[in-house]
Amino acid sequence: MLKSVIEYQNYRQYILDYYTERKRCSAFTWREFAKLAGFASGSYLKLVCDGKTRLVEEGAKKTAIAMGLLDFEFDYFILLVQYENAKNDQQKKKYFEEIQELTSAHKVKLLGSESYTYYESWVHSVIRELAPAMPGAKPSDIAKACSSPVSAADVSDSLQFLTKNGFLSKDSAGNYHQEDRSLTTGRLDYVSLAVHSLIKQMGEFALKAFDELPISERHFSGITLGVTEKSYRQVIDELTECRRRIVAIVSAEDETEKVCRLNMQLFPLATVPEEYKNNQQKN
Repeated sequence: MLKSVIEYQNYRQYILDYYTERKRCSAFTWREFAKLAGFASGSYLKLVCDGKTRLVEEGAKKTAIAMGLLDFEFDYFILLVQYENAKNDQQKKKYFEEIQELTSAHKVKLLGSESYTYYESWVHSVIRELAPAMPGAKPSDIAKACSSPVSAADVSDSLQFLTKNGFLSKDSAGNYHQEDRSLTTGRLDYVSLAVHSLIKQMGEFALKAFDELPISERHFSGITLGVTEKSYRQVIDELTECRRRIVAIVSAEDETEKVCRLNMQLFPLATVPEEYKNNQQKN
């Protein structure tokens, strides 16, 4: 049975699941589907689902009507299309906030909204690590332990959010505990948008640490590499495995003395034009 569109974060997947369900119950075809939505090409919606083209707003409206979406489900589908078509994170955030408002107004739980809030600000991730390491501490004490300025009120709000949404638990003595030692962002697209914001914030903190902390309290290093596409992918795999091992090392300890941030960055500084690549192969 087809799930409600509200349970989706990818409009292409919903279209595909709608088609699959109709196909299961009848002799429904892509051509028939496209005709219902008013598209001249019988394969257009299949190409959309395959990621080879995209819906624009007018096409999204026709497709939503063809799938029988009404009222707020119709609006939600259109917002999904606008969200994916957004040109940058700022636009994506705008459409995500509209999605939040829509689902909230209709008292529908938005999958991933708590994780989005968690990753949107550095405060939650730091407080989640720091609060369990400071049993009995007041929000003002926790705020003072943070390297970056944060108010006691913000810490208090963060603690309420973290406990309400299961990122922390609070015992009868008022002490905080982590339910899980490590978290993963999973595959939720909305969450990845918030993670982008968090990475930018942490990048700014890294620059501040570079300028303000002595070498004995920080570790910065880097290398500039000439790579092939194959070795680039191998380095990515190695970094992923390294990150996994680091999480395992830290998770094996029950105590916390510092809350640290580890940034792993690999990005191109220049790209060799194709004609020069060919010359390299000849030489």
